[in-house]
Amino acid sequence: MTADAARPQKNIVRGGRGSRIGLRSVALGYLAVLLIIPVLVIIAKAFEDGIGNVFDTLTTPEAQHAFWLTLVMVAVAIPLNTIFGVACALVLVRQSFRGKALINGLIDLPFAISPVVIGLSLILVYGSLDGWFGPELLEMGIRVIFTPIGMALATMFVSLPFVVREVEPVLREIGEDQEQAASTLGANGWQTFWRITLPAIRWGVTYGVVLGTARALGEFGAVSIVSGRISGETETLPLFVQKQFETFNVSGAYAAALVLALIALATLLAMNLVRKRDSKTTSPVTLGKTQEVEA
Repeated sequence: MTADAARPQKNIVRGGRGSRIGLRSVALGYLAVLLIIPVLVIIAKAFEDGIGNVFDTLTTPEAQHAFWLTLVMVAVAIPLNTIFGVACALVLVRQSFRGKALINGLIDLPFAISPVVIGLSLILVYGSLDGWFGPELLEMGIRVIFTPIGMALATMFVSLPFVVREVEPVLREIGEDQEQAASTLGANGWQTFWRITLPAIRWGVTYGVVLGTARALGEFGAVSIVSGRISGETETLPLFVQKQFETFNVSGAYAAALVLALIALATLLAMNLVRKRDSKTTSPVTLGKTQEVEA
């Protein structure tokens, strides 16, 4: 009886292990098809015509300006979206008010709307000729469409939701007990935020920043509509990649695409290094050594 009862359990265990291996194989195969193989193809195509062509393409003034303008778009959009995202997440989680569902829906709007539609909407609002606010801004000497200002607005729009959606569940998980305790001990709102709330949500903010950065680096649709695609003026790196394809410089296009991929990978690597260092400094062993030194 005991041996007979053990056999089905053994078969179940073997079946469970086989299922796990099968699921892992499917997941790895899926990732290989979608990520690993395309990246390898990009690397191979980038150096297909030799490293000299890659160097010549990436060192042109147009390529350098596109690279610089892409970084500027990220530097403008991500800090502003980070500040807004943290503030908006605090409002949505810590407060109750009418219109909360509407704000939630508006935050997810960039996920639902095509980037091309976003670009056309910006032209409708800020167009210099017949936009809602464009003529008035033009009278003040401010031109939005077909300038880096409009490109920054488009980049901000498409990367808006990431910090909010990463911070929001973390705030719900940590609750309000520590914040209320700090307030009871006499801490004001800013002190509570900087010393209690922000350290608790730092990794949610970090993930949101990384996702937003990746989205801003690769944004094409909305930026292509509002930029005018002027080489050396309003051309980001994704637009530069398209231009190289259109001019039949395929290896140059792949080289620029490889630069975008390397920037994204560098961002992920930096995040992992910071997290690893943070986990070491906050580990129980490190804390114990720190306490001994202080004693």
